[in-house]
Amino acid sequence: MTRQIWDISPAIHPAAPVFPGDTPYSQEWCATIGPACPVNVSAIHMSPHVGAHADAPLHYDAQGAAIGAVDLNAFLGPCRVIHAIGCGPLIEWQHIEHAVDADLPARVLVRTYQNAPTVWDPGLAAYAPETVKKLADLGVQLIGIDTASIDPASSKSLDSHMVIRARGLRVLENLVLDAVAEGDYELIALPLKLSEADASPVRAVLRALR
Repeated sequence: MTRQIWDISPAIHPAAPVFPGDTPYSQEWCATIGPACPVNVSAIHMSPHVGAHADAPLHYDAQGAAIGAVDLNAFLGPCRVIHAIGCGPLIEWQHIEHAVDADLPARVLVRTYQNAPTVWDPGLAAYAPETVKKLADLGVQLIGIDTASIDPASSKSLDSHMVIRARGLRVLENLVLDAVAEGDYELIALPLKLSEADASPVRAVLRALR
C-alpha cells in the first residue's frame, strides 16, 4: 500500500509573505512556445528564505557552511510533530513537554498556528533558546516551525539561531502544519545543492510511517 503523504510546503508566488526587506518571488518568461520556439523557459528571482526553507550555518555564522555543503541526513528520517498552537511569542518547554518521551525522534516540528498566515506576521511565534537546548540534549538534530523564523521577528541577537550554531542543529522554517495531527512521521525536506547560498527552498513533505 502507498503511504499517505502530507505536503507541508506553502505555495510560492509573488504574494507569498517574506521577511520585511527580503526579496519576494518574481518570475519572467525568457522564451515561450511559438513558431520559433518549442519550449517555455522562465527565470525566477527570490530570496532562498521564501516559502519552506532550510537555513545554512552561513545564514547565522560568517564562517559557516553554505547550504550545498550541509550533510543531508538531518533532513530525511523519522520526526515528531508537536502542537503548541497559540503558545504566545515563545515556545517554552511547557508547551511541548506533553509530546516528549524516551522515543523522541531526531527531528521535531512544532505547529504554532491554527491556520498558516498568507501575509507577513510580525508577531510570529519562535523557539525559546532553552527549549532548543533541551531538545538538543535529547539528541534532536533538526527543529522545524510553521513560522518564518525560530527567533522573534524583531530579534537582533538571534538567540535560538546561536544555540543551533553551537549545537550543530539544522532548521526548517515556514512549514505548513495545518492539516497535520500530533504524532510521528517520516520527514523528507531536502535542500538544493546551492554552493554559495545561506539557505535553500525545500519541498517539505511528511509520510506516514506505515
